[in-house]
Amino acid sequence: MRLHDRVAIVTGAAQGIGAATALRLAEEGAHLAICDLNQQGLAQVADQVQALGRRVLALEGSVADRAFVQDMVRQTQERLGGLDILVNNAGIVRDVIGHKMSEEQWDQVIDVNLKGVFNCLQACMIPMREQGSGAIVNLSSVSRYGVAGQFNYAAAKGGVASLTAAAAKELGSKGVRVNAVAPGSIDTEMLMTMPQAKREMLQKLVIPLGRLGQPREVANVILFLVSDEASYVNGQTINVCGGAYTRI
Repeated sequence: MRLHDRVAIVTGAAQGIGAATALRLAEEGAHLAICDLNQQGLAQVADQVQALGRRVLALEGSVADRAFVQDMVRQTQERLGGLDILVNNAGIVRDVIGHKMSEEQWDQVIDVNLKGVFNCLQACMIPMREQGSGAIVNLSSVSRYGVAGQFNYAAAKGGVASLTAAAAKELGSKGVRVNAVAPGSIDTEMLMTMPQAKREMLQKLVIPLGRLGQPREVANVILFLVSDEASYVNGQTINVCGGAYTRI
């Protein structure tokens, strides 16, 4: 097992990519602290993790709440015996065309998708620095390249990629690696807010592989990045998008 007895925090773990990642890490031997505002979904994922024989700590709360995040990290260390991995996955969308976007819609997305990533990164980097080891994966998005109707989301996810690069430079010498994964169109609950006709258009005209990605396919990349197999990968943002976005 690639993560035998390591301890991981996965945020936004009640569904989608977060749930798939929690289960994938558990399959490889990790014990987990998982958080989300969706209590029912969180309980279901916790049951699945326990069925794999792993210890799990399920906490209901928002990553935008610094006090909650700090308590989550404290409880993880005390109840699970350490902290080796952070997967900063929690995120929301509040899509609306730019001139109609309210200050509240902007603030909500920035608070969760960018400030929340910072809150968790900062809280986890302190014990990881002290122990001289750790692996952090932040969830960015190919939307950082710019998507109409997503001023807030694109700005946040672009910020996550930049934050990842800065953190990698700070923490690399301390034995802590920081990378990001940028999903494209993934078959999750979040994508279901998109009209069916647009989803079909994406698959036919935009995505070279001709289909939506699956949450487990993103989770597999995250697993690689937090494992020892990625021991020389640091400061990278890896697109997982079926070839829809490429940069030379």
